Amino acid sequence: MAGSLAASAFFPGPGSSPAASARSSKNAAVTGELPENLSVCGIVAKPNPPPAAMQVKAQAQTLPKVNGTKVNLKTVKPDMEETVPHSAPKTFYNQLPDWSMLLAAITTIFLAAEKQWTLLDWKPKKPDMLVDTFGFGRIIQDGMVFRQNFMIRSYEIGADRTASIETLMNHLQETALNHVRTAGLLGDGFGATPEMSKRNLIWVVSKIQLLVEQYPAWGDMVQVDTWVAAAGKNGMRRDWHVRDYNSGRTILRATSVWVMMHKKTRRLSKMPDEVRAEIGPYFNDRSAITEEQSEKLA
Repeated sequence: MAGSLAASAFFPGPGSSPAASARSSKNAAVTGELPENLSVCGIVAKPNPPPAAMQVKAQAQTLPKVNGTKVNLKTVKPDMEETVPHSAPKTFYNQLPDWSMLLAAITTIFLAAEKQWTLLDWKPKKPDMLVDTFGFGRIIQDGMVFRQNFMIRSYEIGADRTASIETLMNHLQETALNHVRTAGLLGDGFGATPEMSKRNLIWVVSKIQLLVEQYPAWGDMVQVDTWVAAAGKNGMRRDWHVRDYNSGRTILRATSVWVMMHKKTRRLSKMPDEVRAEIGPYFNDRSAITEEQSEKLA
């Protein structure tokens, strides 16, 4: 027992100071009683914790070394209480949603809905306004006539806000090539049929006549009809009739003669029977310009 008392004097239990341990040991030696923190076997008993109000959290940590250099760590002093951050009390104002984020979400929803509506409502209100959605036109009248509509753009007009002759000529050329493509006769050449491409033959316009009755204005829609016919033994005729889409008034009438030329030798060529068999079913004897009108133009 004396050894236990001596050990308790040098190794005080947790929560007790060395002075208190010494006084406890001295009193135990005089009275012969054991200290409260020692059991019969001399093992240090767990001390009674102090009141909650007197508890102070403390942390003592050894400064670690990182690559041989001491690193300071945050410690809490025993005489200072650790401050715990707390949020502001909930009120009516800080419980309201973030209006900027809500407005951004509503705007995004409206823009997405508008885009979907535009994609769904891309067709014209009048079903016959545009016969072809992608601008390639279509074949009508039992395959004899090709029709395509054009809108007069701002860059296609002159100072008088009407279409130039160059614009109208571009429409004629576009419909001629689209006619060949829509009919399935477009080879690897510029408007040449598959049989023409095999023989290195191309089309060449040898003659064209135009009769312009009025020029369309900016924003007008024109309707172009074109068809082909035979012109002698080795030629082909192509005619156009351009109208105003809304009023149906004639804007332009045109007729032209096309001949074949060898692409490499640049010499005129006769029309092969294979080529005539390709384009023959599309020949239409109707003429856009009468002979009297043609004589006046000449």
